Amino acid sequence: MTEYGANMDRRSFLIQGARLAASVPFVTSACVHSASRGTTSLFRLSLAQWSLHRALRAKQLDNLDFAPSAKRDYGIDAVEYVNQFFMDKARDTTYLAEIKKRADDVGVRSLLIMCDSEGNLGDVDPAARTTAVQNHHKWVEAARHLGCHSIRVNAYSQAGGADEQMKLCADGLHRLAEFADQHDINVIVENHGGNSSNGAWLVNTIRMGDHRRLGTLPDFGNFLVNAQTNEWYDRYRGVEEMMPFAKGVSAKSIDFDGAGNETQTDFRRMMRIVVDHGYRGYVGIEYEGNVLSEPAGIRATRDLLLRVREELTA
Repeated sequence: MTEYGANMDRRSFLIQGARLAASVPFVTSACVHSASRGTTSLFRLSLAQWSLHRALRAKQLDNLDFAPSAKRDYGIDAVEYVNQFFMDKARDTTYLAEIKKRADDVGVRSLLIMCDSEGNLGDVDPAARTTAVQNHHKWVEAARHLGCHSIRVNAYSQAGGADEQMKLCADGLHRLAEFADQHDINVIVENHGGNSSNGAWLVNTIRMGDHRRLGTLPDFGNFLVNAQTNEWYDRYRGVEEMMPFAKGVSAKSIDFDGAGNETQTDFRRMMRIVVDHGYRGYVGIEYEGNVLSEPAGIRATRDLLLRVREELTA
């Protein structure tokens, strides 16, 4: 969920946004309605809350209204929350009940909570690692309260080498999965920077964690292994490696060309990898660009995924 690209001045933003809006194929209301409930069984669409992080931070959208907005504004009936937008509410059962009620009232399913800023599950200090595991407990409980199937966590460590980091992360993940299992919740790891963006490292960490509740959340774009050297892991290889363990998929988008295709990821190639692994779950829209507005970026990603789904179904 790292922001990409430079901010544009308002005039350039409007010009480029208008050009793309004119060029992206129009999607009918019937097609929008099928974003989640489509006749195909290949995959359904969900909306990752990070797609609206600017609106949420600017108080233009309230966290309680996220699920209704997904249905009303984008025709999407499943959502993925981000804990950053209700950090102090994890154990506020009244607040959680209101989130669930508003989602239920409009027929929106809550899928998972993306968890950040709760400590490193692979911390080299055993006490700090234990604290990080325990810090995530409340989000497991919140996910169960909302009716989610998973929490998304990070596999981070500051230990010296990749092998040592793997061992430490596997330990933290296993212990968290043991707790989550008691609540019927999965613990899924996203490629999210550092060693976790190395697909082979991440899946070996999941294997070492050795728990049925552990899985992955392949993200199409988060494959920057080393920011200092600008080392990137091949995104298609990474998703290919992660899919056997996937309990969710994150369709990261940054920018679009005149034909409505994402410029950094070949969505057709990527979604072929996803469906060829037999995945038939939700694919989360996570727009993170700066050229289009958040609503326009969400719709552009949605429309591209709908076209790809139609092509793959034909």
